[in-house]
Amino acid sequence: MAGKVFRSSVQLTREQGRAILDGVFAQARRAGTEPLTAVVLDGGGHVVAAEREDGCAPLRFPVAQGKAFAALGIGVASGVVGARNAERPAFLASVSTASGGHFIPVAGGVLVLDADERVIGAVGVSGASSAEDESAAIAGIEAAGLAHGLEPL
Repeated sequence: MAGKVFRSSVQLTREQGRAILDGVFAQARRAGTEPLTAVVLDGGGHVVAAEREDGCAPLRFPVAQGKAFAALGIGVASGVVGARNAERPAFLASVSTASGGHFIPVAGGVLVLDADERVIGAVGVSGASSAEDESAAIAGIEAAGLAHGLEPL
């Protein structure tokens, strides 16, 4: 299946980024996860909003950003990228090298879509299990009133 379309005139705003973060952390507290870090990128891969909860380990920020960047760079959720390419380690290593190491193909990075299902950004979450990270990312996107681009394996 091809990735999502990246031609949208809609921009992910700082306000939407903040709403996504609030939704991520609300879901995490409901689920009782370990402290999280979340990063919201716009369609060009630039940080729109980012935050870490108290007690979150320092490497969680680059991991969260790398998950969001993997989703954005390939056009599908970061966990899908990793799962689809598990038998292709050379491909994953090459993409990681091409991205300067900013590519984490592990669940927790989810695309943000506009009303026409075009990519306007991505959210990456790190700190809990990969499934919990992904669930928090989806909850954040939905809390902001936006659609997510999580495709099944």
